[in-house]
Amino acid sequence: MRVIVVSRSGRVVIKGDLDLPDSGRLSYSSSSYSSRISATVADLQEAIHERNKKLYPSRQRLTLPAAPGSKEKPVVLSSRKSLKDYCDGNPDSLTVVFKDLGPQVSYRTLFFFEFLGPLFIYPIFYYFPVYKSFGYGEKRVVHPVQTYAMYYWCFHYFKRILETFFVHRFSHATSPLSNVFQNCAYYWTLGAYIAYYVNHPLYTPVSDLQWKTGFGLGLVCQAANFYCHIILKNLRSPDGSGGYKIPSGFLFNAVTCANYTTEIYQWVGFNIATQTVAGYVFLVVASLIMTNWASGPSGNTVV
Repeated sequence: MRVIVVSRSGRVVIKGDLDLPDSGRLSYSSSSYSSRISATVADLQEAIHERNKKLYPSRQRLTLPAAPGSKEKPVVLSSRKSLKDYCDGNPDSLTVVFKDLGPQVSYRTLFFFEFLGPLFIYPIFYYFPVYKSFGYGEKRVVHPVQTYAMYYWCFHYFKRILETFFVHRFSHATSPLSNVFQNCAYYWTLGAYIAYYVNHPLYTPVSDLQWKTGFGLGLVCQAANFYCHIILKNLRSPDGSGGYKIPSGFLFNAVTCANYTTEIYQWVGFNIATQTVAGYVFLVVASLIMTNWASGPSGNTVV
């Protein structure tokens, strides 16, 4: 099959086009003989990579050309499908539109670094005399709520890192490298912002009943959030395939995006216990972001 690879402007990306055989990768049956299957989009991506080593498959986005004047989103080619599935009329030739997604990193790498920052930054404000550099030379009195806030915070982000490597299954293997800097800036900055005020020498704690209630609520929500992630994990195969599935059971029977709901309420509990403006700023920002995610086209579906 002859494949013409062009940019969105119509410029030819791969000179000389690509000639992929109708039979691509080998497929082995249980009867111990081999047969050929049609060339797939993954084969095309590998062929593009062979022509340009910089354009590895996860960096490529391939779509069908949009019809002139059409306002619909172009059809994105799935790497698991055969090229013939996208041929319309001429099975011997196919034109695809190429977009370079730029340098990519795995989602596990992205999540690890964005969660690692808050996990290490927060204890710095608790354990080390950083406030002397801000003009507070007197000895700091550490209240019990500040100690439990530090434990709660570190437990949350340690849990998030463990979930990243042992629970989450991702529908997309990679994310743009730029997201590492963007997400780290968000998590690390707000983490330092909250840690500064919760551990401040002038911090005034709330009543014992209030901070115990807040942390109790937060821990229940953290456990519920973990179980929501287990439900989502079980809806997706290990390789991230499986199509669209809507989660059900547990809190998903009452709330569309139970994983985001429990995430928000665990920070409500933290703020009830610590009661700082910085904490509530983080809560509002995080709630707006997760609300936007939940309102997206995939929402709470598993892709």
